[in-house]
Amino acid sequence: MRITFYGAAQAVTGSCHVVEAANKKIMIDCGLFQGNRWSRERNYQPFAMIPKTVDYLLITHAHIDHSGLIPKLFKHGFRGRALATEITVDLLEVMLPDSGHIQETEVERLNRKAMRAGKKLIEPIYNVEDAFNCVKKIERAKYNQVIRLDENITVRFMDAGHILGSSIVELWVREGTEQTKLVFSGDLGASGKPFVNEPTIIEDADYLVMECTYGDRLHKDVGDRLEKLRAVIQQTYEKGGNLIIPAFAVERTQDLLYDINQLLVSDRLPPMQVYVDSPMAVAATEIFKRNYENFDQETTRLISEGDNPLTMPVLNLSSTVEESRALNEIKRGAIILSASGMADAGRIKHHLKHNLWRPECTVLFVGFQAPGTKGQQLLSGLRSIRIHGEEVAVRADIRFIDGYSSHADQQELLAWINAYKQKPARIFLVHGTPEALAAMERLIREKNGIEAYAPAWQEAIELTPGVEFSPEELQRAYQAVVTRMDSFLQSAHNHKDVERVLQQLKQLELLLDKDS
Repeated sequence: MRITFYGAAQAVTGSCHVVEAANKKIMIDCGLFQGNRWSRERNYQPFAMIPKTVDYLLITHAHIDHSGLIPKLFKHGFRGRALATEITVDLLEVMLPDSGHIQETEVERLNRKAMRAGKKLIEPIYNVEDAFNCVKKIERAKYNQVIRLDENITVRFMDAGHILGSSIVELWVREGTEQTKLVFSGDLGASGKPFVNEPTIIEDADYLVMECTYGDRLHKDVGDRLEKLRAVIQQTYEKGGNLIIPAFAVERTQDLLYDINQLLVSDRLPPMQVYVDSPMAVAATEIFKRNYENFDQETTRLISEGDNPLTMPVLNLSSTVEESRALNEIKRGAIILSASGMADAGRIKHHLKHNLWRPECTVLFVGFQAPGTKGQQLLSGLRSIRIHGEEVAVRADIRFIDGYSSHADQQELLAWINAYKQKPARIFLVHGTPEALAAMERLIREKNGIEAYAPAWQEAIELTPGVEFSPEELQRAYQAVVTRMDSFLQSAHNHKDVERVLQQLKQLELLLDKDS
């Protein structure tokens, strides 16, 4: 059994992991790389594995850094089974065609410049039609449903509490008489988020692949984020400008609407209009409305009392290009929420272009900004930034509120691991900056005694099957490994052989500790 990390390895985006076992290839997520130019160029490179050799694709959730290369996978030959939760498929029907449209638009703009410069033209990674076609082929799974993919492979999607439809993937693989359980966290949600439930506690795993976006940080503004948002809105209103909020179309936008509605019903919102300017965010909001039964108890209670944040009276939804352009004429009194959340693509770039240079305006970031993105550049203090080939002065106030992240922070990640009754033999850390990964590696080893490792991009690792033994069998196996350690090491041909033996010994030690 082998696992290879084709994305989100020593990085935050591009999630993609492939398990090779029982003569099958199982891919978990197929995400778009985002951030600096070097990262984005990976999207245009051929897949490191041949798509037609992949048998199963399991999708944890709809965010583009976990799903954005799925149309490319189908386009280049994938013909296996693809599965995701029902709400995830609903969201992908909106998000993947939108991603295809953004790529077509960006490539068209780049090719106009290339033609003028006499350079070679490029093609989009995929287009809108490719996206529509692939989503039709994704099967819908229910939470907690045990799905037998074949006689050796079983999967179950559990609620990850990150966005609506997000899931933790439990994967059981049998090879001969040995069965191994792998768990993929996807993106774990922060506690106390509106709309979504808390992440599901998983009780056992042989191996865990876990995200570490906030592996080196704690959420700072959770307790007073509503007051911080109120203060930013009030200050912008008093300055006489607009408040521009780059926000991901799914969950982040709806979370902001939830809090703005809280200010509205408590008479703490100044007379400003709220505009959601994103076809995808508008469509996602409609999907939210159709899934009230999946909301957490607090949101359900508010809606039953008539305080629905998705239909508040000051809310305006902009879908068409004409509606979006009309917002450029509004000089004051507007709260504009637009994608993308890292300000790297979509309509938000137009709103930044029209408002960044105005000191009476404010740009508010409400989530993690990956290195190299325009959001990260603005937060770093740049006094000018290039948008659509034009240099734009940065005179607006640039603000940040941390409490809107949909990711579990360091403390919440550790608590989720601590809840395991049967601890994993090894935890692979992904989806984090090198600093976040290093922090979690150290803490997991210190606090849990579990071997944690952050794999490199495209690194392949052999896994020892997770076999259940009696205490007597474990003791005999452990003694046999200790007795023969010298001969094992002498016969090892390379460091991977040595590492495999040491890992086997470590796993036996951990199993002995559990049974003793």
